[in-house]
Amino acid sequence: MAKNTEVEPLSNTLNIIGFGSEIKGEVATSGDIRIDGTLQGNITVRGKIVVGETGRIIGNISCKQCDIIGYVEGNISVQDLLSLKVTSNVLGDMICSKLSIEPGAKFTGKCDMNQNITEN
Repeated sequence: MAKNTEVEPLSNTLNIIGFGSEIKGEVATSGDIRIDGTLQGNITVRGKIVVGETGRIIGNISCKQCDIIGYVEGNISVQDLLSLKVTSNVLGDMICSKLSIEPGAKFTGKCDMNQNITEN
């Protein structure tokens, strides 16, 4: 009997772009990611994205869940829950199934909660 040595990707992997880091280009991961630095480019995540208070994304976001505490300039597509925390600032359109906005959060754009969002 043959032994299967294929390794399943870890869905609970946490990736971090730390404070002071700057990345230019496309980012894709099957795990979760936290961004406390700057990303200039689109990001596609099968899990959750957290944009920390010092985090900045200039590009489009596509993911399953998203917490925004920092700054995003681009369109956001979330399959499940999009949370805009008190210090968040979003410039762009949002598509999501569920939306949570804390008092003090800012966004400029439109929000569409009526579309079926397919998995990445």
